[in-house]
Amino acid sequence: LSAVLSFAVALVIASRLDLTPSSEAQTLGTLTAPAQNSAAISGALDAQTFRNVAKAASPMVVNIRTEIRQRTQDLQDFFGGRGGGTPDDFFHRFFGQPDAPGGQDQQQDDQPQGRTPREQTTVAAGTGFIISADGLIVTNNHVVDGATKIQVSLFGEDDDQRYDAKIVGRDQLTDTALIQLTTKPDHVLPVAKFGDSSQMAPGDWVMAIGNPFNQAWTVTVGIISAVQRDFRVTNGRSNEMIQTDAAINPGNSGGPLLNLRGEVIGMNTAIISNGRAEGNIGIGFAIPINTVRDLLPQLQTGRVIRGRIGVSVSAVPREGFEEFGLKTRTGALISSVAPSGAADKAGIEPGDVITEFNGRPVTNTNELVKMVTATKPGTSVPVKLMRDARQRTLNVVVEELDLEAEQQGRQSRTAPSDEPAEQGGDSFGLAMTNLSPQRARSLQLPAGTSGAVITDVDRPSTVKERYVGRAQHRHPQQMIRVDYEDRRA
Repeated sequence: LSAVLSFAVALVIASRLDLTPSSEAQTLGTLTAPAQNSAAISGALDAQTFRNVAKAASPMVVNIRTEIRQRTQDLQDFFGGRGGGTPDDFFHRFFGQPDAPGGQDQQQDDQPQGRTPREQTTVAAGTGFIISADGLIVTNNHVVDGATKIQVSLFGEDDDQRYDAKIVGRDQLTDTALIQLTTKPDHVLPVAKFGDSSQMAPGDWVMAIGNPFNQAWTVTVGIISAVQRDFRVTNGRSNEMIQTDAAINPGNSGGPLLNLRGEVIGMNTAIISNGRAEGNIGIGFAIPINTVRDLLPQLQTGRVIRGRIGVSVSAVPREGFEEFGLKTRTGALISSVAPSGAADKAGIEPGDVITEFNGRPVTNTNELVKMVTATKPGTSVPVKLMRDARQRTLNVVVEELDLEAEQQGRQSRTAPSDEPAEQGGDSFGLAMTNLSPQRARSLQLPAGTSGAVITDVDRPSTVKERYVGRAQHRHPQQMIRVDYEDRRA
């Protein structure tokens, strides 16, 4: 780090603290969001920059401790008694529960052995940051999801001094939660400053502060590795994230990612693990703070309401887009339509290409999903689309997105059944099976190649004729390449 600093002293790549003015705070209902500074970052980086950021920002960072009560199984269940059981159940019960998703450090209260179901308490750790003087704190949804007790520790206080908190609102899709202190200290709470995440670019310096492995207020430094990184949340649903190589570990979840003015530009949420190491390998992800800030008014009401029209969409193919009547490769190709959904009622069909939504051009699938989810349910919206190379306009009444119901519906369609495993439900009229090592060798593919083998094609299939029919054949046994990126709107 010292070598990097000595090299970077003369470079004008970042600013010191508070060198540029902040915009005025925006009132959001009864919540006043932290001021957002959209000024360009400028100034010199010196040997005191990181120290100053850590000193200024650490007080608004909090450690979060949660308790989750879960029912354990009877010992007979582990050994094939009531309901059967597996060896994995046995090891899970007696050798502890693995870390929770996103890096929560967990422990289990010791339980005496017995033969009847009983409760055990799981203790987890995470991070958050204060956004209002009355004790509102932003963190990850997965940090507090299912918690029966939430306690918060403040910077500079004794380790055993904790304050109770409650959940105000949660959003599963962006993994964001708003909690509030129900017991408060007798001093003024420090509040985070917000930067503008849209200003960040690869190569910018950033700092993470959090509670990794219960090592409270740990500071790590790195750069922005990428922005607008597509991060899958569930089938067909994803978020754009900031990628960083600043060390993020289990327990950092919900903590701030800061620019060199000490402003929050992201909320640390996830890491990629190589399967051999639990900790950081240099690829971490943070939710852009602009996304979080936009959600605050709804989070304060308890939940986030989004729109849905009931379609799955994919990218317009690179080759042959002219056959859809398009002049450029823009729009969102409809791959499936939910029965009795908003799109179905409006007359949208598989194979249509949506080019405009509510008067705004649709450049790609992500843009359409953003437009739909941002539309108030119950709104009637004009939708322009191309069908049989002709433009049409339909009116769609947007319905409310129920993410949990959507996930359950998708799981039920892909649940195991008596049908062969290769009969996929969302496969563009294709029957597919995983590419096994044996089949890869028979196809003379390089070692380690993964993919799907097309074993059959349903006929007729509107999308197959328009889309898969243009795929490039690579082998007589129907190995084909299809640019397929499913999104739900």
